[in-house]
Amino acid sequence: MKTTLKLLFAAALAGSAFLAAAQAYPNRAVRLIVPFPPGGGTDIIARPIAQKLSEKWGQPVVIDNRGGAGGNVGTRAAAEAAPDGYTLILGVQGTHAVNQSLYANAGFDSTKDFAAITMVANTPNILVVHPSVPAQSVAELIALAKAKPGTLNYATPGNGTPSHLATEMFKRMAGIDLTHVPYKGSGPALADMLGGQTQVWIANAPVVLPHIKAGKLRALASTSARRPAAAADIPTLAEAGLAGYEADTWYGLFAPAKTPKPVLDKIHADVVAVLQSPEIREAFAPQGAEVVANSSEAFTRQLNDDVAKWKKVIADLKLRID
Repeated sequence: MKTTLKLLFAAALAGSAFLAAAQAYPNRAVRLIVPFPPGGGTDIIARPIAQKLSEKWGQPVVIDNRGGAGGNVGTRAAAEAAPDGYTLILGVQGTHAVNQSLYANAGFDSTKDFAAITMVANTPNILVVHPSVPAQSVAELIALAKAKPGTLNYATPGNGTPSHLATEMFKRMAGIDLTHVPYKGSGPALADMLGGQTQVWIANAPVVLPHIKAGKLRALASTSARRPAAAADIPTLAEAGLAGYEADTWYGLFAPAKTPKPVLDKIHADVVAVLQSPEIREAFAPQGAEVVANSSEAFTRQLNDDVAKWKKVIADLKLRID
């Protein structure tokens, strides 16, 4: 009986400590890891969120760009961080639904090493070409690639990123051969696309929409099931003849596993409030990003579904990175 009472008392003390920690959270700077270099889609989405959270919390939310290995470097750092709520990560399908199946040793398990807080936003990818490419449509690009197999280079932010997998699916469905040129993030990939060193890219909408509007890149199709609101004049790949093709990109906020639930609940409530602000919606809209802000439970289910989905896609395409 005494032992039981001691255990109950200890549990009550622990619960009180966690609740107190949540009420005091945050009382110092919070690090938000972006597992890609500055200038990419994840970085573009992260910065306005960090700014609004800084204002709400009265504490700095510092962006920590840690690119490399298709996002594994930054994701591994987040998985190994103290589970106290002071290190968060803005992940994508690549980091949290793809890499553990694609890499021989990603260094983390996204369903065990992280607590899913909320899906922040969903964006389409857009198939773009450099203006020097003599193709005004998807059909013309496919015809050009078939006439000159392997001569067109396609950029990606790295091996195993959603861009890479989306392009491999495009290649397979279209029956064409393109040469893969991986980069260490969307920023470097964009620089070479604008310079014409690479000619084709299935890129995240926030990265390329400004350059499409400026005429520096030509949009041929989006990868979403329906046309994105920010680019309603761009047909989908399904409309362009590849029926059933769909490969959007989501962004999600995670904390290290074992972060106390009261802290996670506070982060979730505050992040959802920030995401529903007019300022965030206005910041996201030109990027083609739609706010999601779902529950932790719904996001966890989505994560588990996507891990299974991309595991099958990777096996079907016989992709593997050592």
